[in-house]
Amino acid sequence: MTSVATTTPRFLRHGPRALSAAVLLSLSALACAAGDVPGAKDHPLVSRFSGATIKAYSQTAFDEAFLPNQPIDDEKNAKGLNLEGKVTRISYVIGGDKSTLEVERNYLDALQKGGFQILFRCTAEQCGKSGGSDFQSLVINSGRMRKAGFGDANFGDKHRTILAKLPRASGDAYVFVHVMDDSASNKRTLVYEEVVEVKPMQTGQVKVVDAGALQKGLAATGKIALYGIYFDTDKAQVKPESKAQLDEMAKLLTANPALKVYIVGHTDNQGQLAHNVDLSQRRAEAVTQALATTYRIAPARLVAKGVASLSPVASNADDAGRAQNRRVELVQQ
Repeated sequence: MTSVATTTPRFLRHGPRALSAAVLLSLSALACAAGDVPGAKDHPLVSRFSGATIKAYSQTAFDEAFLPNQPIDDEKNAKGLNLEGKVTRISYVIGGDKSTLEVERNYLDALQKGGFQILFRCTAEQCGKSGGSDFQSLVINSGRMRKAGFGDANFGDKHRTILAKLPRASGDAYVFVHVMDDSASNKRTLVYEEVVEVKPMQTGQVKVVDAGALQKGLAATGKIALYGIYFDTDKAQVKPESKAQLDEMAKLLTANPALKVYIVGHTDNQGQLAHNVDLSQRRAEAVTQALATTYRIAPARLVAKGVASLSPVASNADDAGRAQNRRVELVQQ
């Protein structure tokens, strides 16, 4: 664990000194845990700033994440890293008179000593125009990073950000830290931390819906949800892993030459609706193009529609529900 403290950080190493560091870190965690939300804990790669408490915590075994790696002048067209893997999000509150500079510098020192490569740093105006307001909005309000209602956040001109990477044979790890000043009214400093441990998705968890099941679904309800078509985070290119499901869709359409269908793209509710409508439309179009070009299905039989999060099949309040809502549907015309 990379330790963030107001003194020189300690690191877990093999040998007698490691035991001492581990004991100190454990005692520190116990001392701070009293004010944490239930089930919350520091990420193993980086500890909390001394005295911080956790106000919000989530961890997902496999999810998509977007981490900005450059200044942002237009939130809707933000550039950054689109990653997939284990995602941990933590919202910390530090009481007292700790400045964002002191907190950020301690994180920076700890990450560097822990072997992390610093990919990007910015402070307020360095984060983009208008004091980095679009940058902060992306982090705090867009839903692409910090989720709605996730702990505390505050806009201001004293925010600081670090993005760091730890190369690992088991999969690179990325740490994003956003420090916000909230001293004027509440005399505290806020930290949003997001850790992404890149790893390949475990496949084989979703069964391909074969042509027979597709036909039965259309006959019964006029539509059927498909979870075997894959896209990279925030991208519209159909991934090779989708071939098995596309094969079955093509079999159905080839065996029923009079059948015409809508290919409908769906997303969860994370991010801006307009962006997700566009993304779901482009994904639906990518599926229709694959069926038309690779399988020679007549384009006139296929209509692509993107509806973003407007037709959920589950609540978007948790990761499990959002995963159900991210889908492609085959709908009979």
